[in-house]
Amino acid sequence: MPFSRFPALSRRAVLTGLVAAGLASLPAAAGDGVDVFPDPSRLVAVGGSITEIVFALGKQNLLIARDSTSVYPQEAFKLPDVGYMRALSPEGVLSVKPSAILALHGSGPSEAVDVLKKASVPFIEVPDGFGHKGILEKIAVVGKAIGAEAEAATLAAAVDKDLSEAEALTSAITERKRVLFILSFLDGKIMGSGADTAADGIIALAGGANAVEGFSGYRQLSDEAVITAQPDLILMMDRGGDHAASADELFSHPAIASTPAGGAKRLVKMDGAYLLGFGPRTANAVRDLASALYGETLKQ
Repeated sequence: MPFSRFPALSRRAVLTGLVAAGLASLPAAAGDGVDVFPDPSRLVAVGGSITEIVFALGKQNLLIARDSTSVYPQEAFKLPDVGYMRALSPEGVLSVKPSAILALHGSGPSEAVDVLKKASVPFIEVPDGFGHKGILEKIAVVGKAIGAEAEAATLAAAVDKDLSEAEALTSAITERKRVLFILSFLDGKIMGSGADTAADGIIALAGGANAVEGFSGYRQLSDEAVITAQPDLILMMDRGGDHAASADELFSHPAIASTPAGGAKRLVKMDGAYLLGFGPRTANAVRDLASALYGETLKQ
């Protein structure tokens, strides 16, 4: 994903530059404690699911820019890109002259977010829960922020029903398939997903079990840990391009080859924003992953 073209600067240097440019004329705490934007007419969305929700609410006319993880719907690509959500530059975000900034929790770096919160533009951070309720909360927060609470209530009700139906597909499954999510596979090193991650959340919604336990976040796994995990299926993001790991490379890894997933060569790759976004499309991602896990045994 493309990163911002603006260099990282200290908070003092950034604020000094913004004041000189006339972009920080309001009190420093203008971005703190806001849950409804006074003026959402020039909205910057940071986080792919945030952009998806704004479009799903029919409020895309408010958007003037998005971050590089905002890749759906296709119309989002017409908006200027202010950089990768975890490598933001305050100057890059504020250069589009927003009236409001809506950012997913986890955006960063923390220094950049701190600067944005203290700039002249109201800033709202949206929680990012990796579950059914987390998606509904996200929709509600976005809807309230941009003055679309009625639309958000309608969308949340539809998403709630869709998610419940998708989760019900695996309700009768008693023996849960073990899934190893691999964030990256480079030079034979496996970066896996533990608890409190989007991968862990989507695996649970699809009726699977995270094959690795005992830690939160993402961590490099030893060969012993992979063998002990005994996954039935390997799950990865479909990155495409020359740097994507091929199935042959993956299954030739000795540790993976010794697992049930390796023996059966069971690998599922899905678009990252679709699989891990936790937005309006998540119910469909749950269905797709559940189908890959259990096939014709799913409850109809």
